[in-house]
Amino acid sequence: MSEASATPEPSSDARVTITYCTQCRWLMRAAWVAQELLQTFRTRLGEVALVPGTDGVFRVELVRSPGEEPVLLWDRKIEGGFPEIPPLKKAVRDAVAPDMALGHTDRVTSADQSGTP
Repeated sequence: MSEASATPEPSSDARVTITYCTQCRWLMRAAWVAQELLQTFRTRLGEVALVPGTDGVFRVELVRSPGEEPVLLWDRKIEGGFPEIPPLKKAVRDAVAPDMALGHTDRVTSADQSGTP
């Protein structure tokens, strides 16, 4: 069996792009966000790409299928700071796998909204 045939195809065409500032040395932060998304969504994402940029950029975009316009999930220049992982995971989940439970991430939000600690 060749290596090419042994590689499983992703079950999704969804693509997340994380553009990070190389001048600010945000590669490790971008890689951490990518790892969190890949660990959570496994084959529900076809790709998570790290794209080097400049001028303080930290932007997360999602394309659900080829040919679609990217959906902006986070932009540091608009939102300020960096994305919190639970809301980012929820945004990705809502777009690519709405039936998927996020475990404790979903429960924490429900408790926060009800005002119970």
